[in-house]
Amino acid sequence: QVQLVESGGGLVQAGGSLRLSCAASGSIFSINAMGWFRQPPGKQRELVAYITSGDNTNYADFVKGRFTISRDNAKNTVYLQMNSLKPEDTAVYYCNAVIKGSRSSTPNNYWGQGTQVTVSS
Repeated sequence: QVQLVESGGGLVQAGGSLRLSCAASGSIFSINAMGWFRQPPGKQRELVAYITSGDNTNYADFVKGRFTISRDNAKNTVYLQMNSLKPEDTAVYYCNAVIKGSRSSTPNNYWGQGTQVTVSS
């Protein structure tokens, strides 16, 4: 079984910064893409950013220039550095990863439990 454990959420003032971490553990042969999604209050979950195994990145327009995604393959961990935070960034942030449990298995999609980010004005 695979687990994704997030950390780093919290309360911050507008203009501040937070760094989210998500560590994958368990039966892992390889990790393909890793990413972050968020769900603002009363809204649907949306993609924030993702990073491939080849370190190609993609960002939602609303975070470009403010957020940076990165990964440490040795630690099976993905990070999200969030700068210049705005009140509209308030949401539960979820880690996502596509992971193969063995050489012969098909990749599966896994989610973290979510971490709350609240930006005050």
